[in-house]
Amino acid sequence: MQHPKMQYTYVGIDSHKDTHTAVFLDCFFEKLGEITFNNRPSQFGDFLSDADKLRQDGTTLLFGLEDVSKYGRTLTTFLREKEQKVKHVNPLLVSRERRLQSIPQKSDSVDAECAARVLLSKFSELPDAEPEETYWILRTLVIRRNFLVKNNRAIKGSLHNLLTQHYPNYRTYFENLDCNTSLAFFSQYPSPGLLKGTTLEELTEFLREHSHKIFGEPKARHILDSVEKTEVELQGLRDETVRSDIRQLKFNIEEIKRVEVHLTDVFHSLGTTLTSMVGVEVISAAQILSCIGDIRNFSTPAKLARYAGIAPVTYASGRKDRQFANQRGNRELNSLFYQLSQRVTMVVGPSRRVLNPFFHEYYARKMSEGKTRRQALKSVQRRLVNIIWTMLTNNEDYVNPPTFCEPKESENA
Repeated sequence: MQHPKMQYTYVGIDSHKDTHTAVFLDCFFEKLGEITFNNRPSQFGDFLSDADKLRQDGTTLLFGLEDVSKYGRTLTTFLREKEQKVKHVNPLLVSRERRLQSIPQKSDSVDAECAARVLLSKFSELPDAEPEETYWILRTLVIRRNFLVKNNRAIKGSLHNLLTQHYPNYRTYFENLDCNTSLAFFSQYPSPGLLKGTTLEELTEFLREHSHKIFGEPKARHILDSVEKTEVELQGLRDETVRSDIRQLKFNIEEIKRVEVHLTDVFHSLGTTLTSMVGVEVISAAQILSCIGDIRNFSTPAKLARYAGIAPVTYASGRKDRQFANQRGNRELNSLFYQLSQRVTMVVGPSRRVLNPFFHEYYARKMSEGKTRRQALKSVQRRLVNIIWTMLTNNEDYVNPPTFCEPKESENA
């Protein structure tokens, strides 16, 4: 009786922006050949024809790719449309295979062969490569939004450096640097010298117009009384730099709004229940979901926790058994779970309202056991993984416990 592994010719593919490299192995780990081809859809048909020539008689081609969502996504889609069997090979397994083979060098050919070896040894355990269009679009939108937000932070840093020299106490003018009134004011008056000749009535009218009458004469008087109308060398170029930063900031703010509209639409099309938990709004839910992808890739919450780098790493030898924080895993997803753990345990407002009594009590219990704040939040993260995995797997709403106001310390005395 033929062993199941003898039914295939194993093809490991190392994908890159310009070219892909494929290495072919038989069921005895013998190399049958190698093909390098351009990463162009027009070339994929020729590759499949050449691959069929290296296929052993009586076997079926089985492809394994490390990357099925970026450079290898188009090839994966093509192969699946041609009804080829395609598996997703974990890059960590490929890296470990290269170390086990004691191969010091790293090349496309070596990586492709190691992918084929992993495919052969673990083909029954590897998931099918199923590039999901909706999750890919969601991830693309999240990356775009993250880039714009990061870019805005850099621009506001640049503005801060300039405005601090022009208006040393500019932070007292407006609550946020990127609010409409603040941007309008500093675009019109990037330096104090441009306020020369501006009357209290004129500035009051300007602020009322751009703040929809929120700011008026008191704010205008505060600004005029606090400025020092001094000029420095090349002041005109400094002013233009401020205006340039503000134009870019305004564009990014509008672009973020447009991206968030599309992001919200795509997220709602997936029909998940993540936003039923207090503290999880659409944007953070979309960020979490874009990192996780299809929850069916994680058969248990423990696997999701390991993927996110939340599950501890155990080092055991003899009588010694120690656990350390996992520094691997998806660091972006780890950070999102950490931020969420802070939100669900926080107390907000002067009334000290507890957002989630369940997690607040759980966090307090871990702290009373002698854990540090970071360790206690790590425990909260692990509980959140279990809950979110269940919500995504069963499409269940989260039942929020009733909120309450925590007594103030003075009332306890």
